[in-house]
Amino acid sequence: MTSLVLPGVYAPQDDTDLLAGALRDEPLRPGADVLDLGTGSGELALLAAERGARVTAVDVSWRAVCTTRLNALRARVPLRVRRGDLFGPVRGQQFDLIVSNPPYVPAPAAGTAPSGAARAWDAGRDGRLLLDRICHEGPERLRPGGVLLLVQSAVSGVDHTLDRLRVADLKASVVRRRRIGFGPVLRERAAWLRERGLLPDGEESEELVVVRAERPC
Repeated sequence: MTSLVLPGVYAPQDDTDLLAGALRDEPLRPGADVLDLGTGSGELALLAAERGARVTAVDVSWRAVCTTRLNALRARVPLRVRRGDLFGPVRGQQFDLIVSNPPYVPAPAAGTAPSGAARAWDAGRDGRLLLDRICHEGPERLRPGGVLLLVQSAVSGVDHTLDRLRVADLKASVVRRRRIGFGPVLRERAAWLRERGLLPDGEESEELVVVRAERPC
């Protein structure tokens, strides 16, 4: 079933598809507790729920929350959908699997909080505003043996993500990669990204990666 996407909500794209492939590859027992962090339209949450998991979907956007609830009703799949900032709505809880497609695009106006649809991609001047928080807060939200699946662009520092997760004693590696042409946002910011050394001269594509991090049992 094709997901509904309300105006202002991030529509599933290449990064969603790449993360969905990693999610399908992940062993998931019936009744496993799954957190979809920054759920958007709810596509990843629905995928996990259809596999028999107990899924909590979180997003800071009311429109995303409404979109996910609508898509869950259409698919007749049970989901817990909560509005809030990252792990705030699930404070004190732990999960067998956390999936996240967070904002990761570097943004020139770092002092201005993104609004509207831009909240789905703008992530500070280095693109790590949300990535670093997930790397810091995520490990304690995993049960022993739990897994974090995180998608991001190479523009926002994959090695930094791996290093931060490993410092938290998680076993972290890149499990999927895909190179895609620039979309409208990166195309508009390409010159600025090159000035900051985040993009090589002449580069017209970006590499998306899925990082998998597992907490030891």
